[in-house]
Amino acid sequence: MLTENDKQRYLRHILLKEIGEEGQLKLKKAKVLVIGAGGLGCPVLQYLAAAGVGKIGIIDNDIVDISNLQRQILFSEKNVGQPKVLAAKTRLQEMNSSIEIVTHNERLGAENAEELFSQYDLIVEGSDNFTTKYLANDAAVLTGKPLVFGSIFKFEGQVAVFNYQNGPTYRCLFPEFGAPEDMPNCSEVGVLGILPGIIGSLQANEVLKIILGIGDVLSGKLFLLNALVMETQILSFSKNMEVVIDKLEELDFVCKTSNVKLLSYQEYRASQDKYTLVDVRTSAERAAVNIGGLHIPLSEINLRYLELEREDNLLVYCGSGKRSAAAISMLQKILPHKNFYNLEGGLHKVS
Repeated sequence: MLTENDKQRYLRHILLKEIGEEGQLKLKKAKVLVIGAGGLGCPVLQYLAAAGVGKIGIIDNDIVDISNLQRQILFSEKNVGQPKVLAAKTRLQEMNSSIEIVTHNERLGAENAEELFSQYDLIVEGSDNFTTKYLANDAAVLTGKPLVFGSIFKFEGQVAVFNYQNGPTYRCLFPEFGAPEDMPNCSEVGVLGILPGIIGSLQANEVLKIILGIGDVLSGKLFLLNALVMETQILSFSKNMEVVIDKLEELDFVCKTSNVKLLSYQEYRASQDKYTLVDVRTSAERAAVNIGGLHIPLSEINLRYLELEREDNLLVYCGSGKRSAAAISMLQKILPHKNFYNLEGGLHKVS
């Protein structure tokens, strides 16, 4: 039942004939899991909490970085260095103390996805990598849960709902896992800070429509937004009956490069004269913090690779190890006679 406080808090919902007290009670009883407390997850979480969704789960094993604050609106400067799930829970409970926030400070993987998904009514996918998106899709199919999908890239975003009432899935739209060079997260390109707020809000809208049973859900439809020119488009797609998901397998892709050795920062420090450091981050990141070495941003590798011609045992680094892996993949083709090493975990693992 709705309490008197509920009726006051959610009055503007209750006044809508499509929602009313019955609809608000549906929201109160609903259980939603949000994958990722980043750019997309933050607005999703904020609006679901404000709407009165009774139980919200958050799964993320990352910590708040100062570079997150440009778009991850749940966090402030005081949260830098804190686990995202805990910082998010604190902020959400300040917004709405009457709902339950469950934190899962862990990585979503094949070993925990099905058990975790079974605890919730529907899943919101807000990760920043394709391995998680495919894993979430497959786990949603195996557990019979709708999956509200969101994706962002530079100035463009996508929203769709997969596996809704046995409808089309992510693999109906993108059957095969792409090649490493096609994965934009590997180069960690920029994103307009407002964009995840727009896309995340649209994801939250789909969640509420599903719970309330109102409106036209984006099932079998891919909503596209270009925020730079404010153009939108909806593409329709059908269920592919040839796509069969009968087991959960975690795709083995982490921006790998062939014949590249990982080197920890401690190993580097033990014999640092042996290596030439190459920083492939942006100039702003370099100015904020660095461990020295040559500075050639990833976007300039193809233009400035000759600067490395006289060097060898090149230890390439970035923030997390993803851009450095992408840089090494490019450099191996241009300078195949050189030895390359990737700084394990990037600067995030340097203490």
